[in-house]
Amino acid sequence: MPFGKHKGILIADLPVSYLEWMHRNGGMPPGKLGMMLSTIHEIKINGMMSILYELRKRLEAAERRY
Repeated sequence: MPFGKHKGILIADLPVSYLEWMHRNGGMPPGKLGMMLSTIHEIKINGMMSILYELRKRLEAAERRY
């Protein structure tokens, strides 16, 4: 996250409560950041975190190879 209380935190690691707060109070910011935040919000509220866990696992495995 590039700004605010959670600056420096990976967008995928933002708490659902913060994403809900952003959604309720003016919505997500415009552009690519807003799209990423909206996507993570949808993933988290619909219980699809297993997608992110699998991606992280594959990324970590790929990083170990190089």
